[in-house]
Amino acid sequence: MTRKPARMYRKVEGQVYTRQEYMGGIPNCRIAQFDIGNLKEEFPFAVTLGLDEAAQVRDIALEAARISAVRVLEKQAPNGFHLKMRRYPHQILREHKMATGAGADRISDGMRRAFGKPVGHAVRAQIGEELITVYTSAEHLQDAKEALRKASHKLPSPSRVSVTRRELPTPAAPAAAPAR
Repeated sequence: MTRKPARMYRKVEGQVYTRQEYMGGIPNCRIAQFDIGNLKEEFPFAVTLGLDEAAQVRDIALEAARISAVRVLEKQAPNGFHLKMRRYPHQILREHKMATGAGADRISDGMRRAFGKPVGHAVRAQIGEELITVYTSAEHLQDAKEALRKASHKLPSPSRVSVTRRELPTPAAPAAAPAR
């Protein structure tokens, strides 16, 4: 069966449903990696992608945004970034699959007991919530902004890119040896 359009799941409505132990057959989360790039270096700038509207973002949309951002960053700044996915998709999406076509009226029960089968995961994000953060240096700041701008096109809600300067811990000077 084909995937339903994202507009069916975009609105944040109803109760949060995350209890996996009560449902069988839940598909795996589609996000492959949550931390990508140079994980050992500390970068002075953080470029963040946040939402302007409350929305549910499916895990496949987050993965598409991540791939789009990483593709730009690996070309422009091969070892000069650290991309971090800020939210994990806990919300389980359900679908009540209806039979359509000839003879469907004899098989289908309509909306009777329409709990639905699990079809995927989503992030419930509120206004201004951060989804993706790229840590980078000053020379790759424009590349990180461009990467998150392209990633924002994959999301179902309007979004905003913001830049903040981070306070990095200064390396401590080696202690002098005690005099004897």
